[in-house]
Amino acid sequence: MKIKCVIIDDEALAIEVIEDHLKNFDHVEIVGTFTNPLKAYGVLEQEKIDVVFLDINMPQLNGFAFIENLSYKPHIVITTAYREYAVKSFELDVLDYLVKPIPFNRFLKTINKVYQQVYVNNTSNDLGFQQEPHIFLKVGKKLVKVNLNDILIIESLKDYIKVITTLGDYVVHKSLTAISEELPQSNFLRVHRSYTISINKVNSVEGNMVEISNRRIPIGRNYVKITRERILNTNDDTDN
Repeated sequence: MKIKCVIIDDEALAIEVIEDHLKNFDHVEIVGTFTNPLKAYGVLEQEKIDVVFLDINMPQLNGFAFIENLSYKPHIVITTAYREYAVKSFELDVLDYLVKPIPFNRFLKTINKVYQQVYVNNTSNDLGFQQEPHIFLKVGKKLVKVNLNDILIIESLKDYIKVITTLGDYVVHKSLTAISEELPQSNFLRVHRSYTISINKVNSVEGNMVEISNRRIPIGRNYVKITRERILNTNDDTDN
C-alpha cells in the first residue's frame, strides 16, 4: 500500500508545486487536492489519510481551525508563505513546517520524515506496508532509495556527506546535522562532529574508537558518554 496524502491550499499554483514534488516518489498517492478546506473533511471521513499538506491562511477556514476540528489526526505538514506561525504550528504537533516557495531539497527532508513515521514508528504495521524502512538521497540528478538497514556510516565532507552502505557509497549535498535529523534516533547515533553511525552495525568499541565493517571511527570528546551508553545498552545481551 502507498502513503496516502491530501493537499489543501486556496491557491491552485501552490497545489501544483506540491503535486510536482510528489511525482518523484512512487510510494505516495495523492488522494485529493482542495482549494476549499471544508470539502477535504469528506475525504478524511471516508478513508484513512496518512499526511495532509496544509496551508494556513485560507478564506473559508484557516489551517489551525482545520486541525482542531479533525476527527482523527493524520500527520500534518504546514505549507505557508509566513514564518511567524511556526511556533503555534509545532504546539499543534505538526510533522513539519514548509515556507513557500518550497525548494525540492527541503521537501525531500519532509518526505523522509513522513517515511520514518509511517515505516519505522508504525510498529503495529496497521497500514499494511511491506516496504523496508528507507530514505531517499538526492545523488546528482537522481533520487536514490537507500534502505536504513544497509547504512553503516555517514561521514561529513564539508558541504557534502558520504553515506557508506553495504551496497556502496553515495555522496550527497547535505549536512551531517540535516541527515542525522532525518534518521530514526533509535538506530543511528552521532559519535563525532564528522560521523554518524548505525548502532546495530558496531562490531567493537576500543578506547575512543568504534569499529564498523573493518572501519575505525573516532568518538569525539563531547560524544563519549552518550556513545558508550547507547552502544553498551544495545549490546547488553552479548555481555551476559
